[in-house]
Parts: sequence; structure tokens; C-alpha cells
Amino acid sequence: MKTIKRVLEPKFKWGIAGLGNFAVNSIIPAIKGLRRSRITAVFSHSFERAKEVAGLFSIKEYYDDFEKFLSSDFDAVYIASANQYHYDQVIAAAKAGKHIICEKPLALNSNQAEEMIRVCEENNVKLSVGYVQRFHPLTRKAKEMIDSGLIGQPVIINVSQSFDYPPNQNFRYQKENGGGALRDIGTHCIDLLRFFGGEIEQIEGYLDNVIYKSEVDDFVVATCKFKDGGYGNFYASFCIGKPINRIEIVGYKGTIIIENLIGKRLDYAKLIINKVDETKKAFRMKANKLQNLIKNFQNALNENEPLLVNGYDGLINLKLIEEIEKSAAAKRISRNMS
Repeated sequence: MKTIKRVLEPKFKWGIAGLGNFAVNSIIPAIKGLRRSRITAVFSHSFERAKEVAGLFSIKEYYDDFEKFLSSDFDAVYIASANQYHYDQVIAAAKAGKHIICEKPLALNSNQAEEMIRVCEENNVKLSVGYVQRFHPLTRKAKEMIDSGLIGQPVIINVSQSFDYPPNQNFRYQKENGGGALRDIGTHCIDLLRFFGGEIEQIEGYLDNVIYKSEVDDFVVATCKFKDGGYGNFYASFCIGKPINRIEIVGYKGTIIIENLIGKRLDYAKLIINKVDETKKAFRMKANKLQNLIKNFQNALNENEPLLVNGYDGLINLKLIEEIEKSAAAKRISRNMS
């Protein structure tokens, strides 16, 4: 009788930096749910928090010293720290030879992002950014339909994403931490506009405090022109009581609508196709977008799969954010002078 030996695949080892709610409720469970992945170390500026989370998920190593954390044995780090720490932590991780997924926005400004990309390239490490909404299967299905010409040339793309985040959500309302509706939610909208419509040649917008008065915006609306033709709009908000999450791609031959990519009804997305010469079709699907992003990142390292979001996506999105902020500031100055 022959004995069949099972060859165990080596696990891809992760470190997690930043242990807020998103890391604990989403990132860590997503990685632990992947057969070929494991988390070997976590980092928090609070030693007690690091110890608590490590115990919760049976992770052996926990640190409140970032350099010691980087000396631990793992292949890549998911940086989910507050925005103000992204720059220093990505630079340090790259110099330590760790591959990196960094939460969005990549940095506080485009100058920082350019330096982060340069250091990653110099140290031959991959850099991705947490633009998870590209990774829902229905998002990708819609993109394939657009590219196939199903709805003709896109004329306009509208993206709406809003939540009720009152000012007690402190990190979202801290200017020094890159807070505000534009940088927190609008960055996803910009990424989706680029994903479906291609690169943007012009963009302008308005920032406002419609409901919640603070040092950062609770509402943003913007309009753009795509290099390959067509237009895009988006609004993002902290101040709408019932969350709205909708993408509408309008072409000459029809319209594609995607709903519920994010929100409390986690990942039960809906895709609607409404062609001029056909009856309406609809699809529903549940998927773990974050897990798909992480799988793509691991496959890019292990199997040379194309990396679907890279550091340059984070840089371009930041430059577009800065253009919106400039145009909004100019409009405020003009309004005050009139």
C-alpha cells in the first residue's frame, strides 16, 4: 500500500500595523480567512492594544516599537495606521524589505506619495493601496462590459457615496490626520471614476460643512473630464442619515448601475444593466473585496499576477484630491470677494 504524502504550501506571512476597528473587524479576519496566509506580528502605538489584539486572534508577536516590529519575520505589512503615519511607516517598511499594502489615502500629500513610491522601487518592494471597491466581482464585471462596448462609449459616470459620521468619529475630523469627506470617502469615488472612465484631465469641486461644523469638510461634490472623452461626477458625504452608495455609468447604448458596494449590508452588491434595445437585467452577489485585494497582492508576489492597484494609483488619486481642494479654495475666495 502506497503512502501519499501531502506537501504543505508555505504560508504567506503578514504583519499588521495600526489596530483600529478596520484592522480588527476587517483586515485581520480577511487574512486569517485565506488558506495560504497567516499573521505573525501586530503593531500599535499602544502596547496594551497590541497585546489585546494579539491575544484575541492568537498572534504570537506584538509590538509598540515599529523598528522592532519590522525586524520580525513576515513577508508583507498591511499599514492601517492613521493617515499621518503612512509616510514614515511605508518608508521604514520599504527599507526593511517588506512588501506593503497601505490604507487609503496613501499619504497626506502627493510629495510624500512620490517619495514613498521612489523608496519602494529602490528597495524592490511592491506597494499597493487599499482601494477595495475595484475588487468586487460585480465591479470587475461592469468594467468588462464597458470595455466590450456593451453600453457604447460612456458619456457620463456618476458616483455617490455617503454616510452619517458625526464629529465624535474623531480621526475623520482631524485636519492634521488628512480628515474630511473628500480624503476619507471621496478618494474611493475618484478611484472608481478612474477605474471605469480612464485617466482624468480636468477636475474641480466644492467642499462644504453642510451639517457638521468642524475644521474639515463633511460634504464634497466634484466634476471631471476624462482624457478619452466623457465626463464624471461624484459626491461624498459624512452628513446623510441614510447611506447612499451608487455608481451609474451612462453610455450611448445603455446604462450600468452598481449599488451597495459598501455599507452595513456588507458586500451584498447589485448590478443592473439597462440597454436601449433590451429588457433590464440585474445581478446580486456577496464578496469579500478586501480579501480579493489581499489575494491579488500575494499572487502578484508569488505568481507574477498583475497588481491591480499600485502606488501610482494612490499618487494620482492624491493629485486629483489636491486639484479639488485648490478649486474649492478659489471658489471660496471668489465668493467672499463678491
